[in-house]
Amino acid sequence: MKSIPRKLASVLWLAAAWVGGVAHAVSDLPGGPAVNQLNLHPPVTRIAEEQHFLHWMMLIICTVIFIGVFSVMFYSIWKHRRSQGAKSANFHESVTVEVVWTVIPFIIVIAMALPATKVLVAQKDTTNADLTIKTTGYQWKWGYDYLKGEGEGLSFISTLDSSHRAMSNSGNVADAPADYLLKVDNPLVVPVGQKIRIITTANDVIHSFMVPAFGIKQDAIPGFVRDTWFRAEKVGDYYGQCAELCGKEHAYMPIHVKVLSAQDYSQWVQAEMKKVEAKRDDPSRVWALDDLVKRGEKVYAANCAACHQANGKGAGSIKALDGSAIVKDANHALQIQTVLHGAANGAMPSWKQLSDTDLAAVISYTKNAWSNKTGQLVQPAEVVAQRGK
Repeated sequence: MKSIPRKLASVLWLAAAWVGGVAHAVSDLPGGPAVNQLNLHPPVTRIAEEQHFLHWMMLIICTVIFIGVFSVMFYSIWKHRRSQGAKSANFHESVTVEVVWTVIPFIIVIAMALPATKVLVAQKDTTNADLTIKTTGYQWKWGYDYLKGEGEGLSFISTLDSSHRAMSNSGNVADAPADYLLKVDNPLVVPVGQKIRIITTANDVIHSFMVPAFGIKQDAIPGFVRDTWFRAEKVGDYYGQCAELCGKEHAYMPIHVKVLSAQDYSQWVQAEMKKVEAKRDDPSRVWALDDLVKRGEKVYAANCAACHQANGKGAGSIKALDGSAIVKDANHALQIQTVLHGAANGAMPSWKQLSDTDLAAVISYTKNAWSNKTGQLVQPAEVVAQRGK
């Protein structure tokens, strides 16, 4: 029996050493979470600064009231305790006291409400934006469409970096970087000092777009359009996450906003526009099987592997693509419609935001990967024909 406490002590010591080692490996992430962080994120917008002021003002006022009320209460209980012979007083209401304890709280409430209302109204004023970006929540990634301003026409999907996902799946996070589960392949890029309007919506379930350093948090609801705004006053990288529980991959839906100088932003826009032109595919082009499958493998890794797995076996309720009857079916329309419009009441999301060539490529890849080996080829023109159905 004496060995049990020793074993327990050993287990506790090892657990403490492991936790200590993990904690030691973690470091602050500029623009994101910090180790042992207790306060709000350092603000980089005027709205976030006002939120910090309101937070501390409310906290101080409530603390002073708490200390004052409980001090008087405990003093009264101690001073007038029965063991010291205290006699209860017999008196009627005092108009003066009634007025005082009504007027003073009213003044306090007004003093708290006025600045809070001012900030709340400012938060909802999305007029006169320099740049408007539509942010769409997907399970589990973000889509960004630049609707108005410099960069108009740009559109891309932002997903968790595949190396971080692999690290999470393996459970080996001892050497995790400071931006663990916050690194994405395509960050949202905006210019410093300009008013950025964010229009939020969702493709499947409710998501929430939140970047603490900007002081913004706006739900993204399917079928609805909401908006918020920010004006970053400092160049840098800032991080957030989906703040609405949106399914099993909720923890893998980070937000990375890169704030650049006006000159650097213009250069980024020009470079992205060139990429768009270079990637613009002619949907009437006829592809060779090998070329389309190679492209489809990249599309699959970036968009499909998170759910269906790299080996195509699926997981849990996610159906396997390896050996799937729909995938192997010679009637390509079945799989094209599934990819375009989703299936299983949203469990399989719509991927219509991808280009016709990317969709044709990823479908061709699944038809020829793993054990499928059908030799079938889906051309972009087939996807074009199915989009309107």
